[in-house]
Amino acid sequence: MNKNMLQLFDARHDVHVLYAYDEIRKYIEHVVAYAKHGVEAGDHIILIENPRLSPDIHAELKSQLTKEQMEFVHFVKSFDFYFSSGSYHPPAIQAYFEKMLEPLLEKQATFRAWAHVEWASGEVPIHLIEDFEKIIDVSVKNYKFPCICAYDNTLLQDDIRNVLLEKHPYILAEDDIVVSDLYVSTEA
Repeated sequence: MNKNMLQLFDARHDVHVLYAYDEIRKYIEHVVAYAKHGVEAGDHIILIENPRLSPDIHAELKSQLTKEQMEFVHFVKSFDFYFSSGSYHPPAIQAYFEKMLEPLLEKQATFRAWAHVEWASGEVPIHLIEDFEKIIDVSVKNYKFPCICAYDNTLLQDDIRNVLLEKHPYILAEDDIVVSDLYVSTEA
C-alpha cells in the first residue's frame, strides 16, 4: 500500500476510501499492508472478506505479524455480514456492524475496517449499494475509523462507479491515493 495512504490513516481516523481492484494478488497485498499498518498502530482490524480469499490473507498476515498481533485481526465472512437479515438490506448490515463494534467500543479500542463488497447476481443493486455507502460514510464520521470499501473493478458499470465516487472522499488507485472530485458529503 502506498506511503501517502498510510500517512493519511496516521493523520486522520475518519477516512472512507474506495478501492476498485483489478488484480487479486495486488488486492491481497493491499489488504495485508492495511491490516499490518493498523495493528502496528495499535488498532483492531475488521476484515469483512470473502471466505475464498481469507485463507491467503490470513496466511500472509500470520507470516508478518506475531501471534499477539494476530489477535487484533478479526475476520468476518462477507456473506454473513451482507446477508445477515437474509437479503442485502443496508439497515440490517448497519445493525450487524454496530453489534460487532460493541466490544471494541466498550474497551475504547481504536479500529479500522476493510469491507470487500460483492453481490451474487449479474444485476447490480445500485440503490442498495448507494444506501449502504451512505450508511458507511456516516458511520466512519460518527465512530471516527478508517474504512476501505473494495469492489471488483470488472463488475462496476459506469452508473455504479459514479455512485461510488460520490460516496467516497478518497480513492485508492493501485499505487496512489487521490481525492474524489465527485464526492458528496453525507451528514453525520
